[in-house]
Amino acid sequence: MPYCDQSSNGIRIFYRRCGHGSTKVLLIIGLAGTHDSWGPQIKGLTGAVEPNDEEEAPTETVGGESNTLGEEVREGDGIEVCCFDNRGVGRSSVPTEKSDYTTTIMAEDALALLDHLGWKNAHVFGHSMGAMIACKLAAMAPDRICSLALLNVTGGGFECFPKIDLQMLSLAFRFLRAKTPEQRAMVDLETHYTKEYLDECVGSCTRRDILYQDYVKAISSSGMQSNYGFEGQLNACWTHNMTSKELETIRSSGDDIIAQLDHARRLAKKLQPVARMVELHGAHLVSHERPEEVNLALMELIKASKSKLEPEEWSHLAESESDEKRADKYESKRDTDLVT
Repeated sequence: MPYCDQSSNGIRIFYRRCGHGSTKVLLIIGLAGTHDSWGPQIKGLTGAVEPNDEEEAPTETVGGESNTLGEEVREGDGIEVCCFDNRGVGRSSVPTEKSDYTTTIMAEDALALLDHLGWKNAHVFGHSMGAMIACKLAAMAPDRICSLALLNVTGGGFECFPKIDLQMLSLAFRFLRAKTPEQRAMVDLETHYTKEYLDECVGSCTRRDILYQDYVKAISSSGMQSNYGFEGQLNACWTHNMTSKELETIRSSGDDIIAQLDHARRLAKKLQPVARMVELHGAHLVSHERPEEVNLALMELIKASKSKLEPEEWSHLAESESDEKRADKYESKRDTDLVT
């Protein structure tokens, strides 16, 4: 199995690589999620549906890009992505102390993984808590970030609290009581997707029926997240905060029921003038609900970083989407000063 072993603290991070090419993309998933959650983006960015062989050739950096030894370095030769399980979930280590879970510590895990892979730099895409980790990584090692995309992000702390209503209280109660993959899958579907998406007919059944089976299978395969892992990751979200200095480092370098849209707008405003918002209609897992639009925006961000475009030049999505059909998706770019 592919693991990044950190001898300094004994933490093992499980990861998968997909696709081949000189353009490298690191995907950081959110609270309680595993690497499998990036499926639509892996397929959209690389065209691959299966991970690469576990034994990969060593990598070296050529001309500012990371490349597998023996590959010809050329423009547009493909994309390689790496997705991984954060500490506390899936096949990665599960520390038992809450103090071992902060977004800074988890960003150090991601940085160690980049070193392990031999990637000098990469485009970094984070979702929800993973976007918080990505922010810390960008502030920690700005020279390693080609571009930064933050999907369904908040500022941490009190901003982690969703809009409190009867629906959310019911979901929270059911989430905490979920003891089986079947119970957890039912809650996840309602928090990850809009009702209209789940109720769409696909053949003789609904998307809800199909996704329910997929979720049960995935949760059964990876196992239910332990209390240590969930409480630790929750602590990381709660204690997350980006200082003015960290935001300045990123700036100078470059309808969701969980993550409220106003928080993402506020964060984008803090990162102006390098910030740009793109809003898409969908729930917290808009990367699954609207994969074509999300993948298009991510691909445009990658191309823009190579072309050195200004923020207002790289994407038409913000202007083409109507206000009613926007949900939260936020991306930022260091070298070409892009944020969506």
